[in-house]
Amino acid sequence: MTPAEIPDVAIIGAGVVGTAIARTLARYDLGIVLVDAANDIGTGTTKANTAILHTGFDAVPGSLESRLLRRGSALLSSYAAQAGIPVERTGALLIAWTPEQLRALPEISDKARQNGYARIRPVSAADLYQREPHLGPGALAALEIPDESIVCPWTTPLAYATEAVRAGVRLRLGCLVTAVQAEDDAHLIRTSGGALRSRWLVNAAGLGGDRVDAMLGGGGFTIRPRRGELIVFDKLARPLLGSILLPVPTAQTKGVLVAPTVYGNVLLGPTAEDIEDRSDTATTAAGLAALLKAGAAIIPDLVGEQVTATYAGLRAATEHRDYQIRVDPGLRYACVAGIRSTGLSASLGIAEYVADQMAGAGLPLKERDAAAGPPVMPYIGQAGLRPYQDAPRIAADPEYGRIVCHCERVTRGEIRDALSSTVPPADADGLRRRTRAMNGRCQGFYCAAAVSAMMTESGMAGARGGPS
Repeated sequence: MTPAEIPDVAIIGAGVVGTAIARTLARYDLGIVLVDAANDIGTGTTKANTAILHTGFDAVPGSLESRLLRRGSALLSSYAAQAGIPVERTGALLIAWTPEQLRALPEISDKARQNGYARIRPVSAADLYQREPHLGPGALAALEIPDESIVCPWTTPLAYATEAVRAGVRLRLGCLVTAVQAEDDAHLIRTSGGALRSRWLVNAAGLGGDRVDAMLGGGGFTIRPRRGELIVFDKLARPLLGSILLPVPTAQTKGVLVAPTVYGNVLLGPTAEDIEDRSDTATTAAGLAALLKAGAAIIPDLVGEQVTATYAGLRAATEHRDYQIRVDPGLRYACVAGIRSTGLSASLGIAEYVADQMAGAGLPLKERDAAAGPPVMPYIGQAGLRPYQDAPRIAADPEYGRIVCHCERVTRGEIRDALSSTVPPADADGLRRRTRAMNGRCQGFYCAAAVSAMMTESGMAGARGGPS
């Protein structure tokens, strides 16, 4: 590369945090490249979480996480409304089941107020059961957090990446970073897909964050993967609850929750298990059994409902309780690591903070003359208008009336649009995250052949996907 061709910023990691940073920096007159080892955006921690848009009421007061979570939640709520990202403000109930947990409620309420969240309020047992009649016996009281919401964890990073790419960010997928060498005027980044250079480097590598940081001489933290297993119940279970049902957290984990999803299902989980293998997203018999036992206590009728899917995600936990974010002006390097389980909610707050820190460290941020703003994303939630329900849209294009995936009511028009989108899927799993096709109760048993044929017709590599 000639000096003029070297990007100003390279971002390693195309999860929800990396894509948020790319989207934020793309508002400025910068050359940016976004690199990820996977063949799609959002394939790591981002794709497998509890999909809750947190208020940050229970963060550690005074921590960077608390500050950025509160800011990020507000920014994402606004962004989602503009981009068409599915969000439902269900509220949450944090439930005490034991006298010890009951005694902890005032402290949690006080913590929420220290974090700037004042709308938390106590709920008596009688009121709790009136609101949640399917709740298991023995609940003593609760705290209501009315602004906790559920959100689509797949559309969110896709919207960030789409906006970034349309603004000129270069997306390089399938490029595992193997080495970084700091030079006088640029970083030399060696990847499995070839070498590249950049003046600044942002490490948003998630589970690989400590390894990338070590390439720049780091060593202040170590990623300790924490596996969380979850169970997804069929849509017929959705009437069993009206709110997100939270446990009283411990020092180790926020515990097992029951929550609705924006797709109309019910989610139970997660477990919390520290493991060594950073790629081990297998579910276990012991983990699922523990979840079902917990679920039976929270909502007894839930465990009699059909299970649509099980999955596990890995959180990028470290030995520290706070985010590990720092900017080194001398190295022209930003480390954005240890984001743990709140990255989705805090993503835009993190991106804003990192951009400000980089500007203070010498990165020139000159706003572009005209920014296109958030893209309007295909709506894949359950609460809003879907294409198969939209008569004017079907009249204009009959493909939106031709259902391919009957479990999730996904049409040929939606699949066609996803395959030709700004950031198209690379395989069947990517198409699932963009459309919900093959994500229903049959897990692609009936529609996989038709979906695969459409992918093949589009020329997509990895089109032979099926149930998982």
